[in-house]
Amino acid sequence: MTATEAAPTAMFTGGVFAPVPDEIDAHDLEVIGNIPAELDGRYLRNGPNPLPGDRAAHWFIGHGMLHGVRISSGRALWYRNRWVDNSAATGQPILDASGRDLRRNSANTHVIEHGGALLALCEGGLPYEVTGELDTVGPYDFGGRLRTAMTAHPKTDPVTGELYFYGYSATAPYLTFHVADAAGRLLCSVPVDVPGPTMMHDFAITEHYVIWLDLPVVFRPQDRPTMPFVWDENYGARIGVMSRMAGRGAPATVQWFDIDPCYVFHVGNAREDDHGRLILDAVRYAESTFSMMWGAIGGSSSRGHGNLVADAGLSSVLHRWLIDPATGRISEAQLDDRDVEFPSINDDHVGRASRYLYAVSGSGNGGVIKYDTDSGATTEHQFEEPHHVGEAVFVPGRRADAAEDEGWLLSIVSPADGGRSELLIMDAGAVAAGPVARVILPRRVPAGFHGSWISAGDR
Repeated sequence: MTATEAAPTAMFTGGVFAPVPDEIDAHDLEVIGNIPAELDGRYLRNGPNPLPGDRAAHWFIGHGMLHGVRISSGRALWYRNRWVDNSAATGQPILDASGRDLRRNSANTHVIEHGGALLALCEGGLPYEVTGELDTVGPYDFGGRLRTAMTAHPKTDPVTGELYFYGYSATAPYLTFHVADAAGRLLCSVPVDVPGPTMMHDFAITEHYVIWLDLPVVFRPQDRPTMPFVWDENYGARIGVMSRMAGRGAPATVQWFDIDPCYVFHVGNAREDDHGRLILDAVRYAESTFSMMWGAIGGSSSRGHGNLVADAGLSSVLHRWLIDPATGRISEAQLDDRDVEFPSINDDHVGRASRYLYAVSGSGNGGVIKYDTDSGATTEHQFEEPHHVGEAVFVPGRRADAAEDEGWLLSIVSPADGGRSELLIMDAGAVAAGPVARVILPRRVPAGFHGSWISAGDR
């Protein structure tokens, strides 16, 4: 029985989610339109793709597969896909507090570059280093210093180049904060006090603070052994504010703010305003829509939306929290009523003042939305036929004085009818105009998670 046939009622085993059975290479790809000449690098994207014969009980568990497109001089030079080879985890186990080998994980969620290393990430363990051609090097532990799992959503400070990240665990300490310098040297690791083992998928930084999301999806293997997280209404929901210097001269003391129960997979950005308040924009799930989505991607329901969430009307929406550490007050507001996911920004503005945010639309035939978070205005490109739309990765323009939205959005999209996927290149300043170029890929690329643009000069 193939992986695709293993669980015929599960959303993630068929259609745009179905795994591909092999690794291929293709060269001199067809391009419709004109690739901007300034793009010189690799677009890389990660996602779950169970090995042939594997039975993945949840979409999040499938073995990691990287897909890459090399772009230079207005051409798409190659496409290739490779599984992340976790059999490369040889030698002595690296154990966390629960005795789990951190080297053994699917490495299926994100791929980034830091300190000269390309890292495939999954919050269940250590990163895996890969080459620019997507071959696996092996587990990456920051020179032997990292002894917890690593989030798939680290944040790079655009001014210092430091990498901020964390690991969460099923056993105490449940949360550990880490900082690495721009060269990839791990500077500190410090436990952060939270009351239990929550699934903390993302977080945020600002110029001076770390923002934690301590939310009511908790580790409970007795209730769900294959993907052991459930919504616990008794856990509570809160946002925490901590100094970025925790572990480097400051204690890991957190100021907590209670919020209405919800869950957040993905943060857009956070920043500080002129009054010392923190502004956090993220995609928010209510309990009912989280539970429906979690069931669909876990195989307990065949109902599911092609863009991650259950197609049940209002599902996951852009939301803002305004946090005032001086007064201890927090307020929250819904910014839009459309179903969205995978928020992205110009990474030169991570943790700093930013105006524009991009997200994948789950409404209609699928599309990309651009938010002006200052004015509240939106522009959108919607497809004429149903498509699965992947995260839109922002590639900044090369001019030193480039505007925040001067650059390009890259996204893998796939027709819902199962046809070949395309890498779309859109002008971030004119999203409604649609793609300026379409790179025709040699196959359907399964729906996946996150990716990055790796400039030729960075790798």
